Amino acid sequence: MPRYEYRCRTCDDTFELSRPMAESGDPADCPAGHSDTVKLLSAVAVGGSAKSGPAPAAAASGGGCCGGGCCG
Repeated sequence: MPRYEYRCRTCDDTFELSRPMAESGDPADCPAGHSDTVKLLSAVAVGGSAKSGPAPAAAASGGGCCGGGCCG
């Protein structure tokens, strides 16, 4: 089950809850019982052992912004 990190606006405590993804946006009370909390954006670390070469270089005529030429 995923763990989500929250911060209490009242006491500034940071805490984690394990809950289903479908409930990730539901309100969460802090351990001190305050209900004014916000869900924090968590960075996800993905590890692996795949070997690969360097990233391919961008095409010279690509423009740099998804190839759309939006960067003058």
